[in-house]
Amino acid sequence: MNAWPCTPASTAHRGTLTKTISLVGLTGKAGALGTRLSGGQRRRLDFALALIGDPELIFLDEPTTGFDPSARRAAWEVVAGLRQLGKTIFLTTHYMDEAEYLADRIAVLSAGRVVAEGTPRTLGGRDHMNTAVSFTLPAELQARDLPEGLRPLAGPGPGGTTLLHSESPLVHLQMLGNWALGRGFDLPDLDVHRPTLEEVYLSLTGPASKKDQR
Repeated sequence: MNAWPCTPASTAHRGTLTKTISLVGLTGKAGALGTRLSGGQRRRLDFALALIGDPELIFLDEPTTGFDPSARRAAWEVVAGLRQLGKTIFLTTHYMDEAEYLADRIAVLSAGRVVAEGTPRTLGGRDHMNTAVSFTLPAELQARDLPEGLRPLAGPGPGGTTLLHSESPLVHLQMLGNWALGRGFDLPDLDVHRPTLEEVYLSLTGPASKKDQR
């Protein structure tokens, strides 16, 4: 059996099949036997088969596993386009960047249970988590020299940096910037880090969380 079994089809139908094959990066394998495909190529075939027939409801189980970065990005664009057309898509993935790019809502499963559900922005209270602000002070200054409103938030960071944990990053960044400029120096390595979806996922599924679920 060929990788793309079908009954005689119209030119339009054949064009759709050709386009789908191309979208998943299997053009060079269009005439190959399914059993001759590699593991990654079979994942691409699974993804293509899910798209055939223009369904309204689509289930995709880790569709981009085994894809190279270029094919993975192309697959994301296909899924995003289907969503814009009003299709309902259930997608499982271990790639947090994939979930953030594609999902309107996310459910996190751990040990067979849903431990959190929400949008990529709010999952696990992400929108209320502290922002980490890191920077290196001039050699003659220490964290205790920071403005009074920043001192309680300051602590040591990696590589000799100073780290602020802020619930109001815009306010504290303005305070920090005004203080530094008023003293005549810059903070060239200033970095603002919001919790990533991967960090939220790990906090929800780590050992401490699993202990709480018992």
